[in-house]
Amino acid sequence: MGSQTSSLNRILGIEDSSAIRQQSIFHSYKPHLNARDELIDWNGKPHPHCKTLVDSIGKLSSNEFQDKRSAADLAFVTQGITFSVYSDCRGVEKIFPFDLVPRPVERKEWTRLDMGLKQRTKALNLFLFDVYHDQNIIKDNVIPREMVESSKGFRKEMIGFTPPGKQYIHIVGTDLIRNPEGEFLVLEDNCRTPSGVSYVIENRVVMKRIFPDLFKNIKVRRVEDYPQKLRDALCSVAPENSGPNPRLALLTPGPFNSAYFEHTFLAGNMGIELVMGSDLFVHKDRVYMKTTGGPKRVDVIYRRVDDEFLDPKAFRSDSMLGVPNLFSAYLKGNVTIANAIGTGVCDDKAIYLYVEDMIRYYLSEEPILKNVPTYICSKKNDLSYVLANLEKLVVKAVNESGGYGMLMGPSSTAAQRSEFKEKIKANPRNYIAQPVVTLSACPTWTEEGLAPRHVDLRPYVVSGADTWVLPGGLTRTALVKGSLVVNSSQGGGSKDTWVMETDV
Repeated sequence: MGSQTSSLNRILGIEDSSAIRQQSIFHSYKPHLNARDELIDWNGKPHPHCKTLVDSIGKLSSNEFQDKRSAADLAFVTQGITFSVYSDCRGVEKIFPFDLVPRPVERKEWTRLDMGLKQRTKALNLFLFDVYHDQNIIKDNVIPREMVESSKGFRKEMIGFTPPGKQYIHIVGTDLIRNPEGEFLVLEDNCRTPSGVSYVIENRVVMKRIFPDLFKNIKVRRVEDYPQKLRDALCSVAPENSGPNPRLALLTPGPFNSAYFEHTFLAGNMGIELVMGSDLFVHKDRVYMKTTGGPKRVDVIYRRVDDEFLDPKAFRSDSMLGVPNLFSAYLKGNVTIANAIGTGVCDDKAIYLYVEDMIRYYLSEEPILKNVPTYICSKKNDLSYVLANLEKLVVKAVNESGGYGMLMGPSSTAAQRSEFKEKIKANPRNYIAQPVVTLSACPTWTEEGLAPRHVDLRPYVVSGADTWVLPGGLTRTALVKGSLVVNSSQGGGSKDTWVMETDV
């Protein structure tokens, strides 16, 4: 009877619901027409290093995949994996959207990225030492003096000071995109207080729980070593007078900060104290933590507080987040602050343009990773071009992050372009522009099933006595169809990033 019903249904054009349930989630997937797909090639076949992954996940029906998505969402809820959106009137705490289809990176491709990220980080660190000392790169006319000294992140108070080990940037999050030709490009550098690494580790924990068999069949490089690697790096640059077992603390602005989940996660996994400014005090140029057992000296502070709020005696007098006289203790060499004060000059999107020149200047090497072509509005010719071509460009404020202060030219209205034109004219130094680059795409679950959505990649570079790159990083996903904005604050999500352990 069942076979007769199925035959009748086919004749009448009625699909068998049980057959629908058993269809692979990839059965109707079509790669993006204009973007490189991270799993599927232009012919609709998996890239060689993705075949086992696609075959394994492809065995799941839509219902089975949905069950696993529900299990993953529950894991995020129970573990409190959240971020905050200050502008959302419905409440700031959000569960970070997570997509179950991972983003693989080929082993040999990662080897090149690893080398390029280390090269870039080394050059940025040398640049910071130079601009706060002899300023040779300025004297040799590689970077205009005005460009550096007008940067919001430049701290003249740091001139002449050398942090322990000459290390300014201990943690860097470098945003990479891949163009339609398959080339990875650097979109920006985050050298002040880069966030997001906790989601990298938690994403992996959830993936292993949901897909235990996948990790038996596919060898993927570990990400769980990050907290220990960061702890080791920070200990390696502790002040000389701190002794063999330096005490570390993570300084947070508090539970209302958008990345507070990450602060608690990292402090716990690094085995260090999580403190607010009110938990610390300075006595005779040394930093101490208040405890029930009395004051305890702190040797290294991993700060997640911006420069201007760190010390009300040295910077913003109205700051309630910092520690009075902390900067004085820092200048005396009695505490290490990571990342160093003044590193924000490297986050300036106008300074970004010159990083390739920094590599050539300091290292006498060609950059392994290239920048996205960039127009600086403080340059007369660049300004004229940008103002005449706003509809073709992405315009960014040089010190904003999270997708704020940005104009997506092709999707903007005439009124928005007119408004931005006036902003640029009023303060050209505050804006840069870039051509629209079609980011690579990755299969992502939507209401219609799997569909391509644009992604970027934020690897994390940890530096102390040596430099280590977390294998993979945070893949951020634009969940809205056609959107190139991947930031969580703008509705983006994330994926687990898999660096393959072996070549195919």
